[in-house]
Formats: sequence, C-alpha cells, structure tokens
Amino acid sequence: MTNSRISNTARRLSITSLLCLFLVGASCGCAVDNSNAGAGGWISLFNGENLDGWKVKITGYELGDNYGNTFRVEDGVLKVSYDQYDKFDGKFGHLFYKDKFSRYRLRLEYRFVGIQTPGGPGWAFRNSGVMIHGQSAESMRKDQDFPVSIEVQLLGGNGKDKRTTGNLCTPGTHVVMDDELVTRHCISSSSQTYHGDQWVSVEIEVHGDSVIKHIVNGQVVMEYQSPQLDEKDPDAQRMIVNDNKILHEGSISLQAESHPVEFRKVEILPLAE
Repeated sequence: MTNSRISNTARRLSITSLLCLFLVGASCGCAVDNSNAGAGGWISLFNGENLDGWKVKITGYELGDNYGNTFRVEDGVLKVSYDQYDKFDGKFGHLFYKDKFSRYRLRLEYRFVGIQTPGGPGWAFRNSGVMIHGQSAESMRKDQDFPVSIEVQLLGGNGKDKRTTGNLCTPGTHVVMDDELVTRHCISSSSQTYHGDQWVSVEIEVHGDSVIKHIVNGQVVMEYQSPQLDEKDPDAQRMIVNDNKILHEGSISLQAESHPVEFRKVEILPLAE
C-alpha cells in the first residue's frame, strides 16, 4: 500500500473513531467511564463498595449532607435506611448520579425490606422510584421535596391487594400517551403485584424526547413519549429556556420516601441514535 493510500486510510479510520465517540457521547449526554463496561456494553453506575459518583440531596439539607446515613452501601448493596431516624418528618431523599443522560437503557434490581419509618406518609408505604430526565441536584432548592423529573415509580405489595409497579409519576412534568397530553400526576402500569421482600428487575428504555418504556421482569408495562416541563409548576418554570418545554436529557436519581429499600446492579447501556 502506498504512503498516500495509508494516509487516506488513517484519516478515514480517525474520522470513524471520532464519529463513534460522538454517537456514544450524544446518546448519554456525558462522557461515561467505559472501564466498567461488561457484557453487551452495559456500564455499571454503582461499584458495589461506596457511593462514588453519586450525590445526596435530602429535603431541608444542603447538597451532599447524607442525613442519618440514609444512603449507604452494605454487603455490595445500595441501601436506603432509616435506623438513625426518630421520625421521617418530610425528609425526602434522592441519590443523583453525577452525569446526565439522554438515550439509553437503564436496568437495576430493587426490593423493599423492613417497616416504614414513623411519620412517613401513608402513600409512601413500600414506595420508591427512579427519576429520569431530571433537573440537576445542584439546581434543587434546599427545601424542595422532589426534583423536576419523570418518575418510574416502584411499589411493593401489601400482601393482599393489587399494587402495580413501574408506574409513571410526573413531578413538574407531563407526557404524551395515545397522542394526548397527560397531566395526571400518577398513572398505573400493567405490571403484576410483587409482595414481600423479593428482588424485582426494572429496565427503563429512553429515547431522548421520544419514546420511553418501563419494563418489569422482562415485560413492557408502560410506554409514552414527549416528556416535557409543566409550565404551571414553579420549579419547572425555572428550567424553561426560550419557551422550550421538551425534555431530551437529564439526571438519574434513586428515591428515598420513608420505607427502607435496596438497589443492586445499577447499569446503563448508551444507545447511539
């Protein structure tokens, strides 16, 4: 091969490599550390040892103040615990991953354990969630309960009644379902009810400002599109720029709402589109 052909080939390879890096970066909205990549390109966001890469925000406390050691890692599991609380007293917590994302598949396993913390609201019994397309932890008000976001609500059964999981809640947001704007705060999925302390697998497939799917134990239980800010919500109003309400990327956070819950295998797969 001549030097000219070698040079042209090298340039093509360089351009191809840069394009691949751009697609991966665009799909997640950040520079993901691929050193944790496993089979199929899945990247672990949780190292199983500590909270490196995550930020704590609890209502009424400054960013980074992990009141009562609410979020902790024990035996390779990320736990939301309340053994150092006398009562819940409205201390809603969120554990934010350090980067924002746009197009990806997120998967994790969760389970509810123990009893609800005294003072926790009745609706928060065996209740947690994964917040996606959210505002940054830094932009939350000190006394703000929930980040403006799309919530994939996680619920555990009470041992007798039907109680779906993988539901949709919309703090400061709206979505479109069946070509109609949905403004209800919470919408139930088509999932089964999972009683007891069993581990449940959840996957969230996110295509930027397009389709979002909730998948529970391998079954699609919820689908919608066009996530957007609620212009009537005071916190969402602060995020609207040039009248653009559509959400195409944002933070990912795990929720603490007064009932002990555990998470494991928190992994992400960037989607190049």
